Parts: sequence; C-alpha cells; structure tokens
Amino acid sequence: MKREFHFPALFSARAVIAGYGQGQVLHGVDLDVAAGETVGLLGRNGVGRSTLLKAIMRLLPAAGDISMAGAPLGQASTHAVTRAGIAYVPEERAIFPDLTVRENLAVGKRGRNFHGHEDSAGASWSEEEFMDMFPNLKRRANTAGGVLSGGEQQMLTICRALMGQPQLILIDEPTEGLSLAMVEQVAVLLREVARRGVAILLVEQKLTIALDLCDRISVMGHGRIVFDGSVDQFRSDTNVRAQWLEV
Repeated sequence: MKREFHFPALFSARAVIAGYGQGQVLHGVDLDVAAGETVGLLGRNGVGRSTLLKAIMRLLPAAGDISMAGAPLGQASTHAVTRAGIAYVPEERAIFPDLTVRENLAVGKRGRNFHGHEDSAGASWSEEEFMDMFPNLKRRANTAGGVLSGGEQQMLTICRALMGQPQLILIDEPTEGLSLAMVEQVAVLLREVARRGVAILLVEQKLTIALDLCDRISVMGHGRIVFDGSVDQFRSDTNVRAQWLEV
C-alpha cells in the first residue's frame, strides 16, 4: 500500500529553463516534492529528465525559481545546493576510482559551516550501517572503487550521497545496466531511504520499479511536466502512457 502524505512541499521548482549551448531542453518545468515523498520522474529518452536534475544541482546554467525548505536557492553554487540538503546520484555514478570504498564514503560526509556547526541535515546514516547492509562493500572496504562491479559502484554512489545526511536525494537511472540481483538491492536501499523520511526524486526507465517505489508520478514531455498525479491515477490514464512513454 502506498503511503499518504500531508506535508507541505519540501522542494519546489518553478518555470525552470535550461539547455546546452544554444539548444534549450527545459521549457518551463514546474515540480514539487513533499517531505518524505518519493516522486518518479518518467519520460522518453531526451525529454529533459537528467537535464532537470543537473539544473537543480546547478551543474548547468538555468533560469527559474528553485527553493528548498522554503529558502530560495536562486543562482546558488552546486556546493550551496548540497549544503541546503539536496544530494545527487548521477547516471554515470561518478565515484572516485582511485579511492577505496571507505574513502569514497568519507568524501560524502556532511561538513561543517563557517560557524563550526554541522549544517541542518536529514536522516542520519553511517559507514558502519552501509557495511552491514551490503556485505559486498564491507568485503571490499579497502579496495579501490574503480575495480568494483557496476552494481557495487552504484550502491557505493548512493551510499556516499546519503553520507551527507540529505533531506532530498535526486537519483538518475539507478538500475541502468544492473543485474536483477543488484536491481533488487538498489530497491531495498531506496525503500529504506524512504522509510527514514528522506524525499526522493527518481528518474527511472523501468516502469515496474518506478511504480513499486514511488508515491507520485510526474511525466515529462517536450521539456515540461505533462502529467502529475498519484500512482493509481497514472495507472488508470492510458492516454498519458501512450502519448508520452510508449515507443
């Protein structure tokens, strides 16, 4: 049974416009994520889902209004967005290949602000519990990240992002190219993330996984949100799936 939420928006994006060079990809995206909510961002390849995540993280120039916990991020740096409580797991995983598993996790730890205090954080996570949850990472704790399997690297990337104690985590295609066994491990971790009240914005091509994990579905098309509703509403709307998802 899907959880029900009665929380105000934790994250809000309004009229977000972004692209690459002269090519505009996002044409005014409006999107909200409530505290503790898992939102699936669906759409065909090339509609701008990954671009939106990069725009939120200020990894590319973007116009529009983005706020976190009521605080406008404006043209904040990537570092400031992270300090605001947003973590990002890119599609390419982007671990540090020459650092060990332990060192990769240490890099993700939440730092301190200029007053010497830890920034406001979400659910608490530790290296020890990740090692307990994923024996493969524990066995390879002192192994360089670059020699891990693709599935192990994906687990490490998500765990490293959670070490920053985010309130919202953006995850781009976490199951892409993984074995069925590793896909299930990713799903187990994401369920635990949601159980602890961390909000998730999930880009996922596998529809069955998205519908199983998410509380709400937003569909992108032509650089905009063309559908936003509950999983049940999405399931019953055959026109949305035919027009915006099916090949």
